[in-house]
Amino acid sequence: MTAKTPRPKADPLDLAGIDDLLSPEEKAVRAAVRQVCDTSIDPYVADWFEAGELPVVRELAKELGSLGLLGMHLEGYGCAGMSAVDYGLACLELEASDSGIRSLVSVQGSLAMYAIWRFGTEEHKQQWLPRMASGDAIGCFGLTEPDHGSDPAGMRTRARRDGADWVLDGSKMWITNGSVSDVAVVWAETEEGVRGFVVPTDTPGFTAHTIKHKMSLRASVTSELVLDRVRLPADAAFPEVRGLRGPLSCLNEARYGIVWGAMGAARSAFRTALAYAGERAQFGRPIGGFQLTQAKLADMAVELTNGTLLAMHLGRRKDAVGLRPEQVSLGKLNNVSKALEICRTARTILGANGISLEYPVIRHMNNLESVLTYEGTPEMHTLIIGQALTGQDAFR
Repeated sequence: MTAKTPRPKADPLDLAGIDDLLSPEEKAVRAAVRQVCDTSIDPYVADWFEAGELPVVRELAKELGSLGLLGMHLEGYGCAGMSAVDYGLACLELEASDSGIRSLVSVQGSLAMYAIWRFGTEEHKQQWLPRMASGDAIGCFGLTEPDHGSDPAGMRTRARRDGADWVLDGSKMWITNGSVSDVAVVWAETEEGVRGFVVPTDTPGFTAHTIKHKMSLRASVTSELVLDRVRLPADAAFPEVRGLRGPLSCLNEARYGIVWGAMGAARSAFRTALAYAGERAQFGRPIGGFQLTQAKLADMAVELTNGTLLAMHLGRRKDAVGLRPEQVSLGKLNNVSKALEICRTARTILGANGISLEYPVIRHMNNLESVLTYEGTPEMHTLIIGQALTGQDAFR
């Protein structure tokens, strides 16, 4: 008889073997992002969260830019031109550290940079994209308003023509990167419909106020933008795009990153709970030996696997043929809600330690409460999917 080859030991964090679907190049991208997270983010992020600030935002932007992570899925103008799957893997690793850090990268690359790359003039692109790709300039994306979130068609920010110029008045709320930005992409109602404007933040009349007293995304800069008779030249406006098609296409880019990122937060919470269950002893043995704890861990592993596979599928499809809006909604609706469930379950396994910032679980759980509703609430994504299923518009 010949000896049997030993069966490879299962990876508790990847029971389905998803890693086998990745190329060596994709694994290298993931490893590079994980390294910068291990050295420049993870040792400090709990303190940033507790303090409610991101004091090294510019230094961090430059470090992330040096790795090609800012606008990494865009072509030209100093951008890395990498695949959607590469970008997704980066988002997963960044959010495994903290949702606020992934938001910094997502808003910079998938909202501000993407809007300029897709809709801007050649002058806009040359002026801003190389500096934003390197992290030397930070951008924000002004769409949400104090009274209008899920219904951007009701926005009150107005842009009117005054001779050859545009004059903008209004305010935007919950804007990531706002008070540290060098440029803002601002959407405003005009006589021609909604239009986008490239607004240098040193323009007179533009102010940004950092929002305090958040209990979520605390390691992230969140701001209110105020535009008080901000005068811009005619060429500050995106030349072609009209209506909500422009900002909504940008949101779909950002939502795609969230599909992956949420699984990073979920993986971090699951990894923590699994390790804790093997170390924490009660009634004479580790709690991981009890059936109810194993049931929780098994359920978490199944949902983490399902969500990661869905992200992988959407990434491969985006690279091959593109994504429809309802497909992005399917990913965000499922993955964020399941990630939140995983974090909440992990919290129960850790018991009282689950609310301590000595562990990442409560931080991820709080952050995901924001991720759940930004870039489209669960209700809005449910209705987008419902419209695709039935052909009936139930938004109004």
